[in-house]
Parts: sequence; structure tokens; C-alpha cells
Amino acid sequence: EGKTEVGEIAFALVFGLVSLLLLLTSIWLGLYFATGMTSPITALVNAAENVRKGDLNTRVEEGEEKDEVGTLTRVFNRMTAQLSIQREGLVEVNRQLDERRYFMETVLSGVSSGVVGLDQTGKVNVLNNSAAELSDTTADKAIGMNFSELVPETFGLLTQALDNPSEQVNGEIIVKGVLQHKTIHVRISPQKEKQTEQGFVVTCDDISELVSAQRKAAWS
Repeated sequence: EGKTEVGEIAFALVFGLVSLLLLLTSIWLGLYFATGMTSPITALVNAAENVRKGDLNTRVEEGEEKDEVGTLTRVFNRMTAQLSIQREGLVEVNRQLDERRYFMETVLSGVSSGVVGLDQTGKVNVLNNSAAELSDTTADKAIGMNFSELVPETFGLLTQALDNPSEQVNGEIIVKGVLQHKTIHVRISPQKEKQTEQGFVVTCDDISELVSAQRKAAWS
């Protein structure tokens, strides 16, 4: 009986040890497979956070798996690559626009005539300092104002141009200043490019000296 009890105890110990080993093995296998499934997802989450912060060059390592996670990883990398290319394109376009705007501002600043760009409703979207001198405001403050508000004497010419947007309008106005009056020749030309709305380009030339010379010649 003593040997039997010892045998049963030994069998129970071996059985318990084997069961413990099986349990530990099962836990290890579960953790191994769980880690294998969550690691790619964690990598995707971290990469998405980097994209949110503005890093479009981030990529997730692609494995050879063809399951849903692998497909999602490849799609994510293609998406970030495309976004990176599009951002570089936008940066280049903005750079070119800045260069063109700087060139246009430089050219306009050296022109003695007043030059004004209007949208389809007659609001100012660009003008040089010579044109701004016709009013009591600055070039920066004039942006967005209606040209007839900026220079009230142009109301009739601007109305004519808006009523006939395909025709050029010419006329002379007298701008009354504090010290002297100026005779200004105004030309409003329609401007329409492809895929853009109708706009106008206004040129203002001070012909006060010419008018004065003509008057003196007539009196002579």
C-alpha cells in the first residue's frame, strides 16, 4: 500500500507538471500569435500619427503576408506616397505663384501709370501705388474695395464696363485733390482667361500736363 500511494503521488506530480507545461506553452503561443497580429496594427497607428503631424514620408514595413493587415499596410504606404507627391506639387505651384506675384508687383511698382485689376463685380484685387495715389487710401487697404468707391469719379465708366463686359471703355475724369485737380484718362479693358471668371484691367494715365499744354496752344 505504501508503494501504491508513492506511485499515485508521483503520477499526480508528473501529470501536474505536464499540465503546467502545456498551460505555459499555450500562453506563450497565444502571446506569440497576438503579438504577431498587433505589431502591424501598432505600426500602422504610429505611422498614422506621424502623418497627422505632417510627416508624409513615413512608411510601414511591408511583409509578405497577403491577409487583410498586409493589404492595409500596402494601401497605407501607397496613400502616403501619393500625398507626399501631391504636397510637393502644391509647394512648387505656390512657389511659382509667389515668384509671379513678386514679378508682377515689381513691374507694376515701376510703371508710372495707375494699373488696377478688378474682378467681375468691380472689386479691386490688385493695384499699384500710382493708382492708389488717386484716392486717400493705401494699396493694401484698397484690396477688396469697389473701384467706384475708391475713385468715385469712375462710377459712370465702371457701370458702362460692367453693363458691357466684352467691350473696352475709355474716358476722362477729373480727380479733385486738395492742392490741384488732375485730369485722368481711364481705360477699362475686359480680361477673361480659360477657366477663370470675367475680370477687368484698368489703366489710369495722368494727362493734366497734356490738357494744359493743349489749352495753352489753343489760346496762343
